[in-house]
Amino acid sequence: MMKVSSILLVVGALALSACNNPDRYGAGGADGAGAYGQGGISSGALGDPNDPNSLAYFQQTIGDKVLFAVDQSTLTPQAQSVLAQQAAWLNNHPGNTAIIEGHADEQGTREYNLALGARRASAVQQYLISQGVAPNRLQTVSYGKERPLAVCSDEACYSQNRRAVTVIGAGAGV
Repeated sequence: MMKVSSILLVVGALALSACNNPDRYGAGGADGAGAYGQGGISSGALGDPNDPNSLAYFQQTIGDKVLFAVDQSTLTPQAQSVLAQQAAWLNNHPGNTAIIEGHADEQGTREYNLALGARRASAVQQYLISQGVAPNRLQTVSYGKERPLAVCSDEACYSQNRRAVTVIGAGAGV
């Protein structure tokens, strides 16, 4: 009986340790960045931020995100400026697709924030299309308040989380 108990204890411990994967989100942790950065591509694959054809240039020089006011999905002039540059980059790189992520701050219900994130992603998508990016190269997804960039309960964090992020992929039809 003691041997059976010992075996069960060892099997139970092994089973529990198999369920614990501290790196399940990758090196970036649970912030949505995952193992390959926010766009799902390893940082080494991003290229040189000084090369206008690289993903690093798109993310760091052009900017891969735009911010929104509280409860708004209307694009600000600053957002339109960033998106115009994104559209130019996408038009110069027809082999790339994009997923536009809509995000919200932690205020409000989950359902409200998912809908708000969807409206924000859609606003970005429509702007990019209006600038000549083919609609079949763009997809949207809303994360609502589920993937905050900054976690705290004040405006400094909220303002960073009210955003849409354009994540570049390769190939047609995301």
